[in-house]
Amino acid sequence: MRCSSCQHTNSRVLESRSAESGQSIRRRRECLNCQHRFTTYERIEFVPITVIKRDGKRESFDRSKLVRGLVRACEKTGLSSGQLETLAEEIEAQLQARSLREVTSSDIGELVLLHLRPLSEVAYVRFASVYRQFRGIRDFVDTLNHLQSPLIEALCPETPSENDPDLSEVDDINSGSIGIISSRN
Repeated sequence: MRCSSCQHTNSRVLESRSAESGQSIRRRRECLNCQHRFTTYERIEFVPITVIKRDGKRESFDRSKLVRGLVRACEKTGLSSGQLETLAEEIEAQLQARSLREVTSSDIGELVLLHLRPLSEVAYVRFASVYRQFRGIRDFVDTLNHLQSPLIEALCPETPSENDPDLSEVDDINSGSIGIISSRN
């Protein structure tokens, strides 16, 4: 590290401590040539990610936008802000791990949906409705059917027979004609 006073390249570290909530290390140094003391910061260098929007515009990845979208989708679902921060960190880490520095907004949306699905089905549907630009009830029903399909396969691994009266409800669920059944005493 070059001394800020004499530009000599040799210095010794007097003190190191974590800074910026653990995102960097602050080091107090002393130049071995002129004894001038100065401070340096060591940070992880992230290569900027460029997001390609639907309209073709490009902008830098903004983690705060991701967090805002997660917060909106997860309101009143019981997910804590800490969980949402962790989720945003995981998604950003996955994007940083890619070799490509450009990513489409749809790739980010699919990553969010992949992470939201096991956490909260309500948040999943809310996020999907905005991200996939739902235009009507049919879009919601399709998404709900998509959410249910692994559950149905787990409960009924064999394809139900059309003539089997006990499995007619499963056929109704698969066909999307889910109804509300009420019973009165």
